[in-house]
Amino acid sequence: MEMESSAQRRLQAINSHLLSSPAAEDDSVLRRNFTSSSHFFHGEKYGVVLPEKLQSGKWNVYRSIRSPMKFVSRFADHPEIGTLHDNFVHAVETYRDYKYLGTRNRVDGTVGDYKWMTYGEVATAREAIGSGLRFYGVELGARVGLYFINRPEWMVVDHACAAYSYISVPLYDTLGPDAVTYVVNHSGIKAIFCVPQTLNTLLSFISQIPSVRLIVVVGGADEHLPSLPATSGVKLISYLKLLGQGRSNLQPFCPPKPEDVATICYTSGTTGTPKGVVLTHGNLIANVAGFCLAFKFYPSDIYISYLPLAHIYERTNQIISVYNGVGVGFYQGDNLKLMDDLAALRPTIFCSVPRLYNRIYAGITNAVKSSGVLKERLFRAAYNSKKSAIMNGRKASPIWDKLVFNKIREKLGGRVRFMGSGASPLSPDVMDFLRVCFGCLVLEGYGMTETSCIITLMDEGDNLTGHVGSPNAACEIKLVDVPEMNYTSEDEPYPRGEICVRGPIVFQGYYKDEVQTREVVDDDGWLHTGDIGLWLPGGRLKIIDRKKNIFKLAQGEYIAPEKIENVYAKCKFIAQCFIYGDSLNSSLVAVVAVDPDVLRDWAASEGIQYEDLRQLCNDPRVRNAVLAEMDNVGREAQLRGFEFAKAVTLVPEPFTEENGLLTPTFKIKRPQAKAYFAKAISNMYAELSTSDPTPQKMS
Repeated sequence: MEMESSAQRRLQAINSHLLSSPAAEDDSVLRRNFTSSSHFFHGEKYGVVLPEKLQSGKWNVYRSIRSPMKFVSRFADHPEIGTLHDNFVHAVETYRDYKYLGTRNRVDGTVGDYKWMTYGEVATAREAIGSGLRFYGVELGARVGLYFINRPEWMVVDHACAAYSYISVPLYDTLGPDAVTYVVNHSGIKAIFCVPQTLNTLLSFISQIPSVRLIVVVGGADEHLPSLPATSGVKLISYLKLLGQGRSNLQPFCPPKPEDVATICYTSGTTGTPKGVVLTHGNLIANVAGFCLAFKFYPSDIYISYLPLAHIYERTNQIISVYNGVGVGFYQGDNLKLMDDLAALRPTIFCSVPRLYNRIYAGITNAVKSSGVLKERLFRAAYNSKKSAIMNGRKASPIWDKLVFNKIREKLGGRVRFMGSGASPLSPDVMDFLRVCFGCLVLEGYGMTETSCIITLMDEGDNLTGHVGSPNAACEIKLVDVPEMNYTSEDEPYPRGEICVRGPIVFQGYYKDEVQTREVVDDDGWLHTGDIGLWLPGGRLKIIDRKKNIFKLAQGEYIAPEKIENVYAKCKFIAQCFIYGDSLNSSLVAVVAVDPDVLRDWAASEGIQYEDLRQLCNDPRVRNAVLAEMDNVGREAQLRGFEFAKAVTLVPEPFTEENGLLTPTFKIKRPQAKAYFAKAISNMYAELSTSDPTPQKMS
């Protein structure tokens, strides 16, 4: 009976697709489709599949099982919330005296406990800041730049923008002067909020950003601010002065509409100039509403904010926090002190990127290996027993937490109940490891700026790893064939293709760039992500490739370098890895930024003498040891023969945004890395051609 009613529900869902279709009058086509596609209806648990168009008979569009009949665009509990302003007003009315934004007190140069502003206090500050901007003549719809890292004032300014219909434009604090100049001019920013450090950068090119009329310095005292010539037409004031002037001249809110632009997020791609992703209030609310249909957070929850607020991942986490009345504690601004901040804040919600999770994994596994035979044996027994219980849906014995895992949990403060991962793929081994060691919900999601963040997210209770979950209830997803890479919907055992997304979360376009917008959004409203995915049973998406970064080796094998880099990231010697290959050579080579501590410890244990890290990196014995370890990791991950790096160059300095090798979301800029390491790459291929009798080059 349940089977029948669920089938009827799906038929209704499909009918809702077809209200305007002439074929809707005759549902016999539906019934034929239903019977021919009945295998989709057995054991379907996370996503449901529907036909994109009735006439084609192709069942290829997936939606969330939570809302197959219509896209979620508003919160189920509060459909009246249509904008970020509404969302914050709701939070202030509901959680006025709850703690909201926290920072650590500094007393006599030492850092103390967290000090909090309540939702009500932040509401008062945002009204004063918004009124202050009006007082200085910043008109409705003006672009307001935020040029500093995470701290409470960032959120106050963002809420002020929402309340007074300004458009926020985050500027990465790590962007070089050229990129900042470009974004300010391209978006026509009128007012910029910065800190004393970024003020100096701004003043160095102030004459090149004529649209800017007001600069507000957060954390700077008025008497220490430089004076600008009156002819510049730019006012320079402190945040506290703006707050005071706004307080004395309070203005009524100018609430935006859901279709109004909330923010322009510039994505620094791996090539070319930054693109401005235009997102409306409705886009962002829809995305978060889809998430909140699946997960519940509470006012008792505490979230730590350290991921860059200039990225959509952290922006979305903040909107979710506001809706649920969560307390948000900010880190000190130094990643090296993050562990100390975690111990002081003791968050319940922790979101991060694989790069940090890999470091946690490597740190714990290395500590276990060097703890002695007995402790290592105890850890293995505890790990295997608890993992087996989790995988089989049983409760693990509490003895293992007491003996082993509680100490590990304390590293993140001891209270984390929800861990999220995004921005790049998390290795299944690392995810299993986190679930066992931290004993909490660990979920991986997939999204992009152009979809207001979340496209898919793992479901609670789904113990399978190696995928990114089911569709956000605010969108639908289909895979489109990529014949040149041999990915099609007919592939066995699972359909494969380019991931395309449609729904209220899809952006309005790239700012002032119709051409690039049309390259990614087709006439039917589908956003083409450039990622290659496959559907696992139950409507779960697995990302397997990237359309752009694929390259061919000389023998015709296709290589997805990011997949291989993610495998090698688990090698203890490796902090970062760049895999290179081309159609002139039959094998891959690697450039590895080493983990200095692991390398030094290994050298000491081997009795290798060296003057500095660079000399150690150039030592052939070290190179061979790293390559051997990479081979072990590659075999464990079942890389195919041609996917193994055959030579490696070790470099002492990491890949960073500053040296031009990383995007702000920590993705390798491949063309730049190829140029930067050109000599090392050519030396490795030269070495391989002399040591390997098989020809490396093909002309």
